[in-house]
Amino acid sequence: MTNQAPRWRKRGRLFDPTDYDLPADCTEFAQSPQALVCDGFVRIYFSSRRRDADSGKFLSHVLFVDLNWELQHVLRVAEQPVLSLGGLGCFDEHGIFPLSPIRVGDQVFAYTCGWSRRVGVSVETGIGLAISDDGGTTFKRHGDGPILSATLHEPCLVGDGFVRRFGDVFHMWYIFGLPWRQFAGQSEPDRIYKIAHATSPDGIQWKKTGGDQLIADAIGDDECQALPTVIESGGRFHMYFCYRYASDFRTNPERGYRIGYAFSDDLQQWTRDDDQVGIERSTSADAWDGQMMCYPHVFHHNQNTYLLYNGNEFGRRGFGIAVAEA
Repeated sequence: MTNQAPRWRKRGRLFDPTDYDLPADCTEFAQSPQALVCDGFVRIYFSSRRRDADSGKFLSHVLFVDLNWELQHVLRVAEQPVLSLGGLGCFDEHGIFPLSPIRVGDQVFAYTCGWSRRVGVSVETGIGLAISDDGGTTFKRHGDGPILSATLHEPCLVGDGFVRRFGDVFHMWYIFGLPWRQFAGQSEPDRIYKIAHATSPDGIQWKKTGGDQLIADAIGDDECQALPTVIESGGRFHMYFCYRYASDFRTNPERGYRIGYAFSDDLQQWTRDDDQVGIERSTSADAWDGQMMCYPHVFHHNQNTYLLYNGNEFGRRGFGIAVAEA
């Protein structure tokens, strides 16, 4: 991969959760796949859901699937969630989605997005830190609260933290919410969020870089941007993310998630160019990714660059994989 954005060759759906007996009463959904390259295999974390018996609403749990070195065969599915949900009143009481892993010395740091329900709006979110001492099989919270959350100028929905270390600095790309909007014809308000940036010397204490949103809008001020993922190649940094309209996005493919692209030469200024994204929804609306593409994750492995992503219905039927063409 050079400093130019690659074209992607789809290899199809890689994991369908409905083919497996998932733990913690989770059914369907394998959202936001995030890779951790291990010794002889690749572990992919994802968020699945179980329905709460009391409220009837979903609770999101983080599981993983281990794939062989060539990313073709499932070796193992987690026997239990890698992290329990937060305690009563905590920021991650009702779900964790997504989880972004990174190796730090002999440990694995995991940056989580915790969900908690509210009354006036459906949820509030924050970014937490969990640490694994067993190679990424189980994690313990660094604390019960978030390491990054709402502030004076980012009052809602801080989440989706993706972390990489370049040089001696940890960089986090995350999303922050604008004020919720009540759209015509909808019974409940919907959220709008944009991508931002923070840095840290140790991966624990973070400083938001501030300023306006990092990535320009392409479909108007109400564009929602989510799940940034960044890689470096040829001295240039490449960001993939998903974006959609703020309303009528759940069942309308023309307003649902698709994948966007931006690049930077200094990790500060980003140029958006979705024409270089290199991958599109399948042409058949009946295909598993024919109506929606969302929650991308890009990583280097075995001399290749791979893109994981979810398809229709926000990953209800799992995730697929594409490889960068030479």
